[in-house]
Amino acid sequence: MGCTEPIAVAYAAALARDTLGNIPEETEVAVSDSILKNVKSVIVPNTGGMRGVAAAVAAGFAAGKAERKLEVISEVSETERHAIAQFLKTQTIRVMKSDTGCVFDIGMHVKKGEDTAYVRISGHHTNVVHIEKNGQVLFDKQTAQEEQGANAALKAEISVRQIVEFADTVDLADVEELLSRQIEYNTAIAQEGLKNDYGARVGKILLQAFGDDVHNLAKATAAAGSDARMNGCELPVVIVSGSGNQGMTASLPVIVYAKKYAISRERMLRALIVSDLVTVHLKAGIGCLSAYCGAVSAGCGAGAGVCYLLGGGYEEIAHTIVNALAIESGVICDGAKSSCAAKVASAVEAGLVGMEMTKRGSEFRGGDGILEKGVENTIRNVSDLARNGMRETNEEIIRLMIKTV
Repeated sequence: MGCTEPIAVAYAAALARDTLGNIPEETEVAVSDSILKNVKSVIVPNTGGMRGVAAAVAAGFAAGKAERKLEVISEVSETERHAIAQFLKTQTIRVMKSDTGCVFDIGMHVKKGEDTAYVRISGHHTNVVHIEKNGQVLFDKQTAQEEQGANAALKAEISVRQIVEFADTVDLADVEELLSRQIEYNTAIAQEGLKNDYGARVGKILLQAFGDDVHNLAKATAAAGSDARMNGCELPVVIVSGSGNQGMTASLPVIVYAKKYAISRERMLRALIVSDLVTVHLKAGIGCLSAYCGAVSAGCGAGAGVCYLLGGGYEEIAHTIVNALAIESGVICDGAKSSCAAKVASAVEAGLVGMEMTKRGSEFRGGDGILEKGVENTIRNVSDLARNGMRETNEEIIRLMIKTV
């Protein structure tokens, strides 16, 4: 509940407070550049519109329930909300750059009287790697780099063909609870975004300007979910690849198309499997945080999922993914904020255009730019572009963002 990076910071703060056994008097939090980028401009839920690392820390200290992990500040009373604001007014929270070299890294030192505590989360949002109190190590595990390497090796075994085969054959009883929650939660926050004025109102404006045909409705619904989530809506989201925006982008277009064409629930669930897993597959080689907009991966997933929903098989889905990657790859991530909704809409557009091209026998081919023959080769090229080629781009994005603080 809430954009995942500030929520991870709030989770670290709640853990640090619990380890210390008290509300800290002194706090120093070191975050990697990519965490800073994704926390700087997004509203932290249940804080009355506050933004930034310090606000997320204060929320975790004053109201966080560490056992809830990514729902750490999902339940905040009015008293606690006031306490968050008071903490920011009366206490100094030093925010500094992490020097660990990990892309995803949060380290929090806290002190109260003679007592100290330290908590580190690294690699992904709930991956606690170190806890200590008064210099005594209470918990320690393998480094984030080792864990990421193991995860990458595991995910490398998946392919688009295997995803489609799995979607065709999986016993839906094994996945229906998770997918039903995805449908319920993500639809609810999208409807909230369409009804009310959150952020730049991208979803509402798309409907007002271009109508409610299924193609535009799919884009507008996903964008509206992002409008609400990036601007403090206190409804939960089922995430994909560590991201709420990706979770909504991957799922909502499939749900909209299924409803429009009265497609069976079973077929919709299998299409959601395709969309979710294609998104994970595309994102796995890129990493959890980079200069490459993750919504692009989810938009490709949505196009693949809608293609499957409408009867497409492996060949059509593979062509849809390649087409979408050819259209949209290279969109930058400059942090979580209101304009993410517009990028979500653009990513869904690329996925749907890629699908419509495939339906009409048109495709981009290997040798066109970074495309290579075979969908897995193209996915690998895009991963290399995002993970390696855009590393310096990410540093420049962060420099520009920090300059505007």
